[in-house]
Amino acid sequence: MEPYKPEQMPIRSLDWDALIPSIGVTHAAVARYDGILQAMVNPGILLSPLTTQEAVLSSRIEGTRATLEDVLQYDAAPRKDAERVDDIKEVVNYRTAMQQAVKWLKDDTLGMELACRIHEMLLAGVRGQAKAPGKIRVSQNYIGHRGASIENAIYIPPTPDVLKPALVNLNEFMNAPFKDQVVQAALVHAQFELLHPFLDGNGRVGRILIPLMMYASGQMGSPTFYISEYFEDNRPSYYDRLAAVSVRQDWQGWTTFFLQAVSTQATLNSQRASAILDLYRRMKDEINEVTRSQFALQTLDALFDRPLLTMPEFVKRSGIPRRTAFRILDALQAARILQVREEGAGRRPAVLAFSKLVAITEQKKF
Repeated sequence: MEPYKPEQMPIRSLDWDALIPSIGVTHAAVARYDGILQAMVNPGILLSPLTTQEAVLSSRIEGTRATLEDVLQYDAAPRKDAERVDDIKEVVNYRTAMQQAVKWLKDDTLGMELACRIHEMLLAGVRGQAKAPGKIRVSQNYIGHRGASIENAIYIPPTPDVLKPALVNLNEFMNAPFKDQVVQAALVHAQFELLHPFLDGNGRVGRILIPLMMYASGQMGSPTFYISEYFEDNRPSYYDRLAAVSVRQDWQGWTTFFLQAVSTQATLNSQRASAILDLYRRMKDEINEVTRSQFALQTLDALFDRPLLTMPEFVKRSGIPRRTAFRILDALQAARILQVREEGAGRRPAVLAFSKLVAITEQKKF
């Protein structure tokens, strides 16, 4: 197998007439989702579980097995002996990298320098930490079955000397004006994955770049377009479409697949965001009635930010005085708004769950 020989961006062979119907449907779906987010006072808090779920699913594509509840429980009560703790740490790194990248983007442009910073944070202290975090590779890598040699590789990215100018071209294209921002994101994602610029973590960095591209281009008002669920649910097609680009330059097939992915995921994201917003509005009244407290709104935001929590974490995140916080949590348990997920033991506090929000985050159909 020969190393991939990258084409120059932008791709000139796309049949735009054939893509136009899909582009229209996709833009409408994205606009509906963005409109729902605009109605949220603080989408960062309300969509916090969806951010964690994106990190879970994107990491799962690369072989981790941690679930959303595994990560949320670890957030609430970190334990070195937690089941799948190494996988959980990878997911937490992914989430942190996503959130930090948004802050970096305020003072930086989208491109490979930002991708390197994301990559460094992604691999900090976890699997792959010895594979040059934050550095573009200077050696040949390849994709293959565990233990397979390069002679039996499934895919071989460009050689380092070819990689360097291809990344310069990709970097320029990321920030260049283009006919359609979603198609541009499709081309960038595929080219990034095929160039495989890092020794490890390429898939995760490439998927983090998608919402950043849609945000930076103005397609979305916030960087919360999460697409890994579609890629995970359609993993064979995801890999096949990318492989078809490398083998026969089928950019049309890949772009069509990507537009379908964005359209489908935007619809599901809209349904989840609407359900979360409805739940927030209902719980605002209910928590106010149950607690009769001036801290009802702080309580509400703390629950949506971290739907699994302990008393110390609740006090820290909400800023509510400890004694009052105890009373509020007792009232929420009595009203069955919160349930005990894990009993306390010794110095370890009990883990409480806001199960309604977790259920919406994991729900596939509405």
